[in-house]
Amino acid sequence: MNNRPALPPEIARRRTFAIISHPDAGKTTLTEKFLLFGGAIQMAGQVRAKGEARRTRSDFMQMEKDRGISVSASAMSFDFKNFRFNLVDTPGHSDFSEDTYRTLTAVDAAVMVIDGAKGVESQTRKLFEVCRLRDLPILTFCNKMDRESRDTFEIIDEIQENLAIDVTPASWPIGVGRDFLGCYDLLRDRLELIDRADRNRVAESIAIDGLDDPKMADHVPAHLLEKLREEVEMARELLPALDPQSVLEGHMTPIWFGSAINSFGVRELMEGIGTYGPEPQVQKAQPREIAPEEGKVTGFVFKVQANMDPKHRDRVAFVRLASGHFERGMKLTHVRSKKTMAITNPVLFLASDRELAEEAWAGDIIGIPNHGQLRIGDTLTEGEMLRVAGIPSFAPELLQTCRAGDPMKAKHLDKALSQFAEEGAAKVFKPTFGSGFIVGVVGALQFEVLASRIEMEYGLPVRFEPSQFTSARWMAGDKAAVEAFAAKNKQHLATDNDGDLVYLTRMQWDIDRVERDHPEIRLTATKEMMV
Repeated sequence: MNNRPALPPEIARRRTFAIISHPDAGKTTLTEKFLLFGGAIQMAGQVRAKGEARRTRSDFMQMEKDRGISVSASAMSFDFKNFRFNLVDTPGHSDFSEDTYRTLTAVDAAVMVIDGAKGVESQTRKLFEVCRLRDLPILTFCNKMDRESRDTFEIIDEIQENLAIDVTPASWPIGVGRDFLGCYDLLRDRLELIDRADRNRVAESIAIDGLDDPKMADHVPAHLLEKLREEVEMARELLPALDPQSVLEGHMTPIWFGSAINSFGVRELMEGIGTYGPEPQVQKAQPREIAPEEGKVTGFVFKVQANMDPKHRDRVAFVRLASGHFERGMKLTHVRSKKTMAITNPVLFLASDRELAEEAWAGDIIGIPNHGQLRIGDTLTEGEMLRVAGIPSFAPELLQTCRAGDPMKAKHLDKALSQFAEEGAAKVFKPTFGSGFIVGVVGALQFEVLASRIEMEYGLPVRFEPSQFTSARWMAGDKAAVEAFAAKNKQHLATDNDGDLVYLTRMQWDIDRVERDHPEIRLTATKEMMV
């Protein structure tokens, strides 16, 4: 790793990361505060436009506003000190885990948010596993310290045991719940005090000379000070010291304590991301890896969002730049179709505002509006036939039949569903027999989201009904063998949005039977999203 050339300064100052957490751990609030400290918004939770002052900026779809959950992963760029942060928001709800999984292929690090009272929750564990698969560096923020929370050592132990990662405290909380006064910054020996009066004000920070500095007593009551000194001494003996290399390799996570809603601990976390977070990393691809400092531009699509702007039926492909210096108007080769695309109106996302991106560098995330040419997993290059590897598509766990409320509008339904399939929001299968479509998703909430979006964006009321099938598998194997098998099993067959054959099953027994009786056919639960 260390023999790579130094990155150009513009690339080296980029930090591209996602926030992962269990629903309700405070991820959206933390995102807001990042934007507040990055100067991207004046007041967290409020947009400049007065009429919609309560709408948070990172959630833009109607359903998200209604339910208060982040459904689609949005990307935001903002500056903090001399860094450019590219923050990719991930849906915390487990029904959207596939979107989250793909998002994590586009970042270099993750910030894990945990709730001080609840510790490590199931969804955090799942997302953490994904980070582990990619050896992503992880920085941890323990939120809600201003509420009754668990013992600090207990929280740290739970992370070490559950997630099998070394934890090193970057700050140490003083008091909990109502008595929470702030933190002692262990990395810089400073006292950080919380200001509860103004949630949007950055807390004051007092420089002191170690824990024994007599000035400490002016700010911290005697009983809390004594406890703090004891705990810090124990922590320094029992817990490993911060090793920046180990953090970059994904073996150690520094933990900051704070309260995002009170803007407390957030700035220290951001400084930590700048100091200990990775620069843009090498991207795995076929037939060779892509290094960020290469002169030529390459990028890959990790998400497609349809109808971001209801006035224009556009789809925005979110592209992570893997190398080079991109300039607006550049012509890039779309590797799958081998066609050249001129990128004339790329956008940068500054929270929910978009502005034209005149330029962007490796590590940045830009949106490319298009009419369906770009799909998840597509690679764009300056001519070389490279394909970014490892963006998976998972077999859906829930299948339902979808019909238009008005049979005359079946054709429109076809169009709407294929658009959502391209976006990666659902799998759409067209059975060989019978009419209608079978829609597959990873979590039940997605059916509601789809129905509400099809109605809002296409004016089409739809019904989802139970399907006789429970799962779907892609088929692979010798072409003749697959065709012979297909001819005999028509009632089980469908095609997905790319025209690939899919075997629909009613129970595990169907899958076992095929594997037993037809060893020449492979059934797979994932398919790489690239052609």
